[in-house]
Amino acid sequence: MSMSSPGPTPGFLVWRLANKWRVAVDRAVAPLDLTHAKYSLVASLYGMQQAGERPSQRRLADHTGLEALYVSKLARALESADLIERTRDPRDPRAVQLALTDRGLAVTRQAIAIVQDLHQQLLEPLGGPDTPRTRAFTDELRTLLAPPLAPSAPDDDHIEGTTP
Repeated sequence: MSMSSPGPTPGFLVWRLANKWRVAVDRAVAPLDLTHAKYSLVASLYGMQQAGERPSQRRLADHTGLEALYVSKLARALESADLIERTRDPRDPRAVQLALTDRGLAVTRQAIAIVQDLHQQLLEPLGGPDTPRTRAFTDELRTLLAPPLAPSAPDDDHIEGTTP
């Protein structure tokens, strides 16, 4: 709650909605041995591959908004499950490129269909996915997501007294 106005703040509501949708997607894709985070990676990778791209882990992290270290952890788990393959980028030996395996393609197609049905249900209060209210809501979310986060400033008090 904000001190200046009664009721929940926009930040609290966004957080609640994000958690509600994450839990719903987690439950929906659990039979495919996926989580919402893993789904976000394979579905994004699917879309990028359809566009002819073989992205690096960094590019996929930027695309999904997930931290690069988290993408690396998820990619290793997805590779262990034979859903993606990780290979060195021939142009940059430090970078790892990602691609869906045949099994990964099949599982991802199933997951996308499941999540599309789920989104239909979740967006029903706005009239469904293809309504003016949903389009306006989506536009507002894009507006909020557009500005980059400011880099974190080091906490000077925390740094004092520590040794390098």
